[in-house]
Amino acid sequence: MTIIRAGHDRNELAGLLRRDPHLHAYELGDLDDFYWPYTTWYRLDDAVALLYHGGPTPVLLALHRSAEVVAELLTGLLPLLPRHFEAHLSPGGAEVLARQFPVRSRGPHLKMALTDPDRLVRVAPGGEVLTEADTAELTAFYRRSYPGIWFDPRMLRTGHYLGMRRDGGLVAAAGVHVWSPRYGVGALGNVTTAPEHRGQGLASTLVAALCRRLLAEVETVALNVHAENTAAYKLYDRLGFTPVAEYVEHVVGEPAS
Repeated sequence: MTIIRAGHDRNELAGLLRRDPHLHAYELGDLDDFYWPYTTWYRLDDAVALLYHGGPTPVLLALHRSAEVVAELLTGLLPLLPRHFEAHLSPGGAEVLARQFPVRSRGPHLKMALTDPDRLVRVAPGGEVLTEADTAELTAFYRRSYPGIWFDPRMLRTGHYLGMRRDGGLVAAAGVHVWSPRYGVGALGNVTTAPEHRGQGLASTLVAALCRRLLAEVETVALNVHAENTAAYKLYDRLGFTPVAEYVEHVVGEPAS
């Protein structure tokens, strides 16, 4: 019988997640005080799953190098999961959730980690720091340039959102999904350029600057990217990022009517 138990000890959880920090960068970041109130943690022996409920839809992270462990972990979690959520799953996980929920794939994704930071010198950094005063402008920019993005305005408090302006308006932006000097991780996210300004290297400039800022405070810099997003992959590869794991994002269950 699979026995799942809740995780409440941050030091204990951090010790488990740090065994594979590149795979678990997001979970490590979510141990931070900034995110901790929005998290629920589960354990099966040394395997850890996180349900993050800080956004409009809960997000389940169930990642492990072993497909068998992922399957066993999710089997035990089935009675505990909400009716509707998103899920980031290592191979083998979707089949388990499909026993109880409708599951729709958003496609294969890669976890990448900054393993060769010396490559950052290939791109001159640039951009300006965005603050909470820029919330409305940045939200409108993402709505136009990156529809469907998940952007938490609280993240502007980290000081790790950068923007590029032309003629007084934002044309490119890059930020973080998680950032925690306490747990030594930063995960890039919400990187995009306005369609009419793409191909000019603006995103590369912002990402290079952002990585330099993060490396002054954390040891692990990571990100998630859709496996079919060739342009983004090439950008990150050029700046020293390496694929460290594959996973699939899913929409699970049915939203409340």
